Amino acid sequence: ISPTWLILPEIISKESVKFDKRRIFKYPGIKEDVYVPTFSPDPSILEELGIDGKDLIIAIRPPATEAHYFNPESEVLFNAVMDHFGQMEDVRMILLPRNRNQEISIKKNWPELISKHRVIIPDHVIDGLNLIWHSDFVISGGGTMNREAAALGVPVYSIFRGKIGAVDRYLSDNGKLTLLESAEDIDKKISSVKRVPTQRVMIHSNRTLNSIVATIISLMDRRRNQG
Repeated sequence: ISPTWLILPEIISKESVKFDKRRIFKYPGIKEDVYVPTFSPDPSILEELGIDGKDLIIAIRPPATEAHYFNPESEVLFNAVMDHFGQMEDVRMILLPRNRNQEISIKKNWPELISKHRVIIPDHVIDGLNLIWHSDFVISGGGTMNREAAALGVPVYSIFRGKIGAVDRYLSDNGKLTLLESAEDIDKKISSVKRVPTQRVMIHSNRTLNSIVATIISLMDRRRNQG
C-alpha cells in the first residue's frame, strides 16, 4: 500500500524522495522534537544503576552489526571507545546492547570493566531519554539515540560510519552532533567533562508537533471538501 501524502522534516529536500512533489509536506525540526518536549527527568535512575553521579557517565549504544547498512568501521570505533574510556577509573559506561548476542560479545571482550562496574549493562528496560539526560554525553552507533540526545541538548558523538542522512548531517553542521571518523577523533573531539543538567530550553517546544497536526487537519479538511 503506497501512501497518499508524505510529511517530512523541512531539512530533507523533496528532490531526494521519489514521490509526487505536490503531495509532500514539511515540518520544522526533527521527529524527535515531537515527543522530547514532554520529557520529565527522573534522577532515581542513577541509584537504580548503582551510580553516585560523581563519576563521568557515558551512555553508549553499540553499532547495529547485524543490519544491512552496517559498516565494519563502526565496530572498530566502538572497540576504540571502550578501550579508551575503560582506562579511566572515574568513568561509568552505561551500555545498551542491541540484542543478546551483542551483550554476550561485550561481556566476553571486557569482563574486567564489567566486574569493576566501569561498564554497566542494565538487566531490564530503562527509559532511554532519562538515561541520556542524566549522562554527561552520549556515544552511539544508532540514529535515534543520537537525535534524541541532540533534541535534549546533551553532547552526542556518532560512531555510525554508513551513509550519513540529511538529518544527521544537519545536526552535525549545526554543532548538535559530532561525527567520529577515526580512533584519533575519540581523544581529539570528545570533551570528557561533567555536565551540569539545567532546566531544559526546548528550541522548538511543541512547534514540530503543532505543525504536523495542522498539516493532517488541513489534509482531512481537503478530503472532506472534495466529498
